[in-house]
Amino acid sequence: MLELILGTVFLIYILFIGQLIYGCNRMKRFSKKEFTPKTSFTIVVPFRNEKENLPNLLHSISLLHYPKELVEVILVDDDSEEVFGVQYSVFSLKVIKNERKSNSPKKDAIETAIQVAKNDWIITTDADCLVQKNWLTSFDQYIQENGVEMVASGVCYVPKSGFLSAFQNLDFLSLQGATIGSFGINQPFMCNGANFAYSKPFFKELNGFQGNETIASGDDVFLLQKAVSVAPKKVGFLLAKESIVATKPVATWNELFQQRVRWASKSTGYSSVYGKLLALVVFGGNLVWIISFLLWLTNVLDQNIFMLFVALKFLIDFILIYKTANFFESKLQYVLASSLLYPFFSVSVAVYSLFGKYNWKGRNFRK
Repeated sequence: MLELILGTVFLIYILFIGQLIYGCNRMKRFSKKEFTPKTSFTIVVPFRNEKENLPNLLHSISLLHYPKELVEVILVDDDSEEVFGVQYSVFSLKVIKNERKSNSPKKDAIETAIQVAKNDWIITTDADCLVQKNWLTSFDQYIQENGVEMVASGVCYVPKSGFLSAFQNLDFLSLQGATIGSFGINQPFMCNGANFAYSKPFFKELNGFQGNETIASGDDVFLLQKAVSVAPKKVGFLLAKESIVATKPVATWNELFQQRVRWASKSTGYSSVYGKLLALVVFGGNLVWIISFLLWLTNVLDQNIFMLFVALKFLIDFILIYKTANFFESKLQYVLASSLLYPFFSVSVAVYSLFGKYNWKGRNFRK
């Protein structure tokens, strides 16, 4: 009976991850064509104490192959303790102060920027990111070809050595795989605000971030889910190497835990039924893995059954991660060690996110 219960949970987990793999296979890759740029973009970058990272981001933006008259950059200073000054910019650029009005500094920063943005489309990224020269060109082509009002795209880590970086990369690739796969099965529920675009009229039509102001994080997923519930055909995912944005992995295990708790804390606020169900299934799959491990250690669960569970979970997870890594051209390291640690890490993050607080940019937040 025990084996049947555990096996059923694992089977459900495998079916859901398998569905995401199927979704990844269905996604059409972007094919670059010659287009006359038409879309005007306002690049919005909320920041707090990013004096070291912002020059690198701005340099990558300065290399963009896109008409200068169609681009402006707005940096939103969210009460930084450091002084940051812009010496020169290829594109129109302004630095403004965040106008706080909710429990979410980042949502406030984006809305502050939108109020003064002069261009038709908002595209957000983070201060610790780097963009590619054809970033806006690929977004423009996708918008013109598909007539959408909201576009999400891929984010990857800047590669670094060591187990911590490798573990983060595998975890992040699984999230990107889930994002791409969910779009492939027409159940999009997740995206990354480091590479996310939408038209200003559509943002206003959705009433912006209204309804999620109490949750500090979620400037991306809540807006996406709201858009999908209202106008799913207006939302798309740009699967293009040219549009990938690179970001930095965090430097310590504590930072990683805090970051993942912040991300996980959003899941209870999902409006997407599929998103909530997938979060529950992933939590259940990892929890049952831990329970099976403990039962095997205490000789309650047969070793052959336990090894079957481990092998099946590893295989289905690896297929999703491998397919995603192949698209992002990301090197996989410490795969086996990470797969053994991940269930403990994932369950700890999920449980803590329900009750604990997290630190973000020097501030403490509760759910």
